[in-house]
Amino acid sequence: MKRLALVAGLLLAASVGAEPAATVQERLGYPKDARLLILHADDLGMSHSVNRATLEALEKGWITSASILVPCPWFPEVAAWARKHPDADLGIHLALNSEWTPFRWGPISGRETVPSLLDADGYLPLEDVTKAKPAEIDRELRAQVDKAKASGVTLTHLDSHMAKLFGTPEFFEVYRRLGRDYGLPLLMERVGARGGDASPWATHAQESALVDLVLSHDETVTAADWQAAYERKLSALGPGVYELILHLAYDDPEMSGATFDHPGWGSAWRQRDLEVVKSDSFRAFLKKQGFVLVGWKDLARAMR
Repeated sequence: MKRLALVAGLLLAASVGAEPAATVQERLGYPKDARLLILHADDLGMSHSVNRATLEALEKGWITSASILVPCPWFPEVAAWARKHPDADLGIHLALNSEWTPFRWGPISGRETVPSLLDADGYLPLEDVTKAKPAEIDRELRAQVDKAKASGVTLTHLDSHMAKLFGTPEFFEVYRRLGRDYGLPLLMERVGARGGDASPWATHAQESALVDLVLSHDETVTAADWQAAYERKLSALGPGVYELILHLAYDDPEMSGATFDHPGWGSAWRQRDLEVVKSDSFRAFLKKQGFVLVGWKDLARAMR
């Protein structure tokens, strides 16, 4: 018993004297109290309208990263651009579903190889992916990553379209395994950032999460309050690493046709996001607030 007490005392003393773990900001060479921000656009490759807006935003530095929906019809346009811009910060928006009622896409690994991922019409389902088998999820998502790599896209990270890979511990484990096998950082929130009880699989991933909080708009935000609402969310943040998820496109016939029954995240929504990131006033706000704009290539250097 005395020996056990001595060991416990030594462990306690060591933990008290240990240096606190360096924050992601510090591991990247910034002060502990820095606020790092990724301005990120989802859904690249979905349509020509999305591509026009997002690629322009990347080229002009209005955003710092984007992620690609590989199964979508306008992926080849993205791949051609990526080959000419190998330094672009591009990830894969790993997709298990196809949410637009008149505008659908299917798996690229072959319908016969992933039957649990299909709806009655042979597409990836609109919303519900609960019937998907983890082994088939893994097969399809590896096909998406491999196709992008074979097409000449230099990848910086992986994230999950509509957070479907956070639905169950088994799905989340597929996500973690993909990140490990491809050596790419994953978009995950640090546990407890939103308050409340953390999911058990998220707790297991706490130390590998590089982002403290993911921010985006929901359907309660009015068009008139669009930029101001973003600014209120960002100004309230303390030190940490954040990702602001945006959805960029033009409010044109192509995009309005694809999203006509989805006012949330639809054509007008995406035009508003584009107007925010290109505005001088929003960039001035970020500068005044002292945000340091980073991308996933930067965060990769902080991986443990």
